[in-house]
Amino acid sequence: MSERTAVLSRIEERVGIIELARPDKYNCLSSAMFLAIEQALEAFERSDSGVRAVLIQAQGKHFCTGADLEEVERVREDSLQLMSFIHRGHTVLRRLEASPLPVVAACQGLVLAGGSELMLACDVVFASRDCRIGDQHAQFGLIPGWGGSQRLPRLIGLRRALDLDFSARWIDADTALAWGLVNYVVDDERLHEEARAYCRTLTTRSRAGLAAMKQLARSGLERSLREGLALEEEMAVRALQSADVAEGLAAFKARRQPKFS
Repeated sequence: MSERTAVLSRIEERVGIIELARPDKYNCLSSAMFLAIEQALEAFERSDSGVRAVLIQAQGKHFCTGADLEEVERVREDSLQLMSFIHRGHTVLRRLEASPLPVVAACQGLVLAGGSELMLACDVVFASRDCRIGDQHAQFGLIPGWGGSQRLPRLIGLRRALDLDFSARWIDADTALAWGLVNYVVDDERLHEEARAYCRTLTTRSRAGLAAMKQLARSGLERSLREGLALEEEMAVRALQSADVAEGLAAFKARRQPKFS
């Protein structure tokens, strides 16, 4: 299997599925895999099939244990190639955050280093009970390169993040849930089923409404409260004049489920 085909994509019931398919390498991430993830995401966003949500899942026992160290070794001495490798990961993870589609991750087994950075860029995370999450960069004299140093403190707080960074220890799924690092913990054998069911629920929502809420929440993290509230006010006015809101209000009055365009 080539690195490009080590990421599979398909659409099921208006859910775009991106599947890491390199289980023999613990789904470690290469530049080619990042490119394939980005291309799949862009295809879902343009799809005529009405994709409403994206699910990132992985084959095998582990979700992802980090970067492809063979590629790291090949480019480490060449500053331009190394910068390209790091930049590719940053670009794709930012694309996941900026996508108008909700991005859900289903994580099993080990979620380490670059794998945890991929998870951190997703909007909602399901974890199996056997899931273990950690950042082992410090153990080997490395530092995060794909956003972990910035996203992790914003999610779980500075002290917890630095503890995980310094110690390189793993936390279990229940701890990750208590800390707000994941949203749901489910039985191992039901992980993909539960995550897909959640995504199917999102397909009944207004695509424009979900995109606006995602934009507001993510943009607000980078703005002052005053700026975030001003943006919300502006977008709320636009939303209330939209066809989707008209359909939603009509459905509410008629006591039926809305049928968004």
